[in-house]
Amino acid sequence: MDNHRSRKSSGLGRLALLGTAAWFAYAAYQKRQALKARRSGTDDMPVAPALSRSALVEGILMRWEEHGERTSGKLPIVMVHGIPTNPRIWRYVIPQLEASGAPRLAWEMVGYGYSIDEGLGRAISIPAQAEYLQSWLEAQGIERAVFVGHDVGGGVVQALLAAHPERFAGLVLVDSVAFDNWPVPMMKLVQQSHSLVGMLPPAALKPLLHTGIRDLGHDDAARGVESATLLWEPYSRPTGPAGFANQARYLSAADTMEAASRLETRPDLPVRIVWGEKDPLGLESAERLAMLLGAPRVETIPGGKHFNPEDHPDIVAEAIREVLEALTDHSPAIS
Repeated sequence: MDNHRSRKSSGLGRLALLGTAAWFAYAAYQKRQALKARRSGTDDMPVAPALSRSALVEGILMRWEEHGERTSGKLPIVMVHGIPTNPRIWRYVIPQLEASGAPRLAWEMVGYGYSIDEGLGRAISIPAQAEYLQSWLEAQGIERAVFVGHDVGGGVVQALLAAHPERFAGLVLVDSVAFDNWPVPMMKLVQQSHSLVGMLPPAALKPLLHTGIRDLGHDDAARGVESATLLWEPYSRPTGPAGFANQARYLSAADTMEAASRLETRPDLPVRIVWGEKDPLGLESAERLAMLLGAPRVETIPGGKHFNPEDHPDIVAEAIREVLEALTDHSPAIS
């Protein structure tokens, strides 16, 4: 028992040292980014308001943001975020799709964002999230949609496509986890210490989380500063560290490898893939996805890093519009 306590204390001590080092690194990074942001100024790109909805689906309180009216003549666009993000990551993309007339719904994964508490005590792996998403689609009466996924959300969308291809009218993947290109080193470290991370106070988690965001990267300095503040909000609550540890626990490349083994090219499914040139997830994965799914090309963003729905929403929105334009007028209507 004493040895167990000693090892636990030692682990906590190492994590505390890591947190302290990360905090100083993060503070220095934030100062540099803030300076860049002030130099670059701000833009007037429209931002979607957080029009939050929620509903109880099979005993789970699910949350999403919804923009535009659902009509029988328009396929909805369903967007799925990744880690450590939430539906707010689509805030710059959503307004750029208003002219399409399509309803735009940004679903929040169970155990993420402001739904962190719903994930505690539940499996929140990629296959589990795909089934949660399937249940939500059924509850909302959405039979088919254009799906857009970023990061882990892209893996969830791939798993949904493998399990329920009938749901898909179109697909856009943006800097997505795929095959074995993930988890990134920071998340592997958190996985190894997830039980200890879950015990941290939110103040100690903050530098670790922001270091991970920094490592994945923004090439827009102003957006990086804004995003770091915005994404921190759900994790700042008392259950934030436990939620983050739970997220890390369920990240597995085996899930995306399994989904990929069941995916194939569908001539009737328009697919677009958008990827940052400098994304740590690697352009090789993007090319493999394009070949597997039959995408005509990879839309590579020169100098782009990982959070491109925030840094380059115009490019992401254009890819979605291309999919919408590729759909025929004979696509079944969605109510």
